[in-house]
Amino acid sequence: MFVCKIDENLSLKLIDQRDAERIFDLTENSRNYLREWLPWVDATVKVEDTREFIQSSLKGFADNKSLTTVIIYHGEIVGVAGFNSIDWSNKIAYIGYWLGAEYQGNGIMTRVAKTLTDYAFMELKLNKVEIRAAIHNQKSRDIPKRLGFVEEGRIRSVEWLYDHYTDHVVYGTLAEEWFK
Repeated sequence: MFVCKIDENLSLKLIDQRDAERIFDLTENSRNYLREWLPWVDATVKVEDTREFIQSSLKGFADNKSLTTVIIYHGEIVGVAGFNSIDWSNKIAYIGYWLGAEYQGNGIMTRVAKTLTDYAFMELKLNKVEIRAAIHNQKSRDIPKRLGFVEEGRIRSVEWLYDHYTDHVVYGTLAEEWFK
């Protein structure tokens, strides 16, 4: 079981089926907010959809291909973050995250992304961590910027969001840069 305490009020825990109802409720309560940038929101209409996501996440973890955690803030699940995928042959982890609307603005996701990056380099011995964000999703783009990631480029029309394509901006940091 993966558990990582970030500070007195914030921790990460490997997602599991017991988290399904809370994650679904969090999705429901933040649906309009999340929908702007996440393509899976409209397909998540019942708790069973969340259970299927958790099962897929656990399989990815068991296969050593990903790591999906719940973000626990003041004892309550407030979002999801982790490595959407881990490319072992090239030693790259790809961080993804979302946070319930009411928990924005507390510095939670910056601390989470920093902790995941530390984990990728120190524990997994990877060489690079990437974060990709929709070009107009300034809140998400600010996280890697605050952490000193380098803006590496733009991928055009990479994600379909309900009725339009969006570009992503790619941010990366290397182990040798992270520890300077």
